[in-house]
Amino acid sequence: MLLKRLLWIAIVFVLLEAFGIYMMQRWIGGWPTFLLLLGGAVAGALLMQSEGRKVWSEARSQLSSGQMPGFAILDGICVLAGGLLLIVPGFLSDIAGLLLLLPWTRSLFRMGLYGWLAGKVQSGAFRISGGGFRKF
Repeated sequence: MLLKRLLWIAIVFVLLEAFGIYMMQRWIGGWPTFLLLLGGAVAGALLMQSEGRKVWSEARSQLSSGQMPGFAILDGICVLAGGLLLIVPGFLSDIAGLLLLLPWTRSLFRMGLYGWLAGKVQSGAFRISGGGFRKF
């Protein structure tokens, strides 16, 4: 059931992206549309690299001080997803990718992801086990 729903969402998303690209090329032309898509992919890769370094640095500093890097891990997931969305051709994915990569909007997604994960852990649908981190 979930797989079928995800498949339909993916199909609708691809159709909306294709329609957006088609409408943009009718409005500004084929080459400018192509250059916009290419520029979005390049900007996404650079922004993902920059924000990824910041998140990785924060996670390392938290680990070195003996803390669990929970929010840094969630930030990393958002940065990775945002960068991938910017690399995928399309304007809707570019908007979603930018929202996931920019720090002031990423915090909203991070808190939503945290709430979703907390709900899964509390309901027992998701379990965390293990001894934690040990310093050697």
